[in-house]
Amino acid sequence: MIEFRQVTKRYDSDHTALAQVNFALDRGELAFLTGHSGAGKSTLLKLIMVMERPSAGELVVGGQLLNRLPRRQIPYIRRHIGVVFQNHQLLFDRTVYDNVAMPLEVMGVPPKEAGRRVRAALDKVGLLSKEKMNPVQLSGGEQQRVGIARAVVNKPPVLLADEPTGNLDPELSADIMNLFSQFSQVGVTVLIATHDIALINELGHRTLTLDHGRLVSGGSPFQGGARGL
Repeated sequence: MIEFRQVTKRYDSDHTALAQVNFALDRGELAFLTGHSGAGKSTLLKLIMVMERPSAGELVVGGQLLNRLPRRQIPYIRRHIGVVFQNHQLLFDRTVYDNVAMPLEVMGVPPKEAGRRVRAALDKVGLLSKEKMNPVQLSGGEQQRVGIARAVVNKPPVLLADEPTGNLDPELSADIMNLFSQFSQVGVTVLIATHDIALINELGHRTLTLDHGRLVSGGSPFQGGARGL
């Protein structure tokens, strides 16, 4: 589902953010991405989201080669990638329901169908009863759940999370990780960037470790056979 084939990303002659990164994640696989600050985690996620392009190598998501993807096709790819941020990035002038519905509005989903999907997503994260509330009325953990509901409301095959438990206590962090595990069990490929080594060790999933732009553990050679989005 996600394939990095000797991917290098240079920002200038003096700064190589990623160097010959090589790994493949299967459909339904959950993996962690870790490394020191500045190791290249954010750059790797940006490449998958097509916010950046590789300087060398090949990057494939859902069977689509992203290196030379025409600009007009980028929105289509992004619709198939859910993203969860550490700081939620919720709009506090909208209700919980409206925040989750935003991706569907952009896609032009009819209101009745959007309502069904939004409520299903909120139910999945345990917040169906709070759809009319403003996010500012929710706890940090609940706000993160709203962010997750928004990320999965259009049922993307790929889910990325950037430090999703960075502001949460251990119990809430475990709850959030349990949600990600549930998504992977129904076929969603989940990649979670995190510094929480204790949580990584506790859950025991595959871990991709970056060190100064190089993948030093958790990588695997490309095996082929990835299915499309």
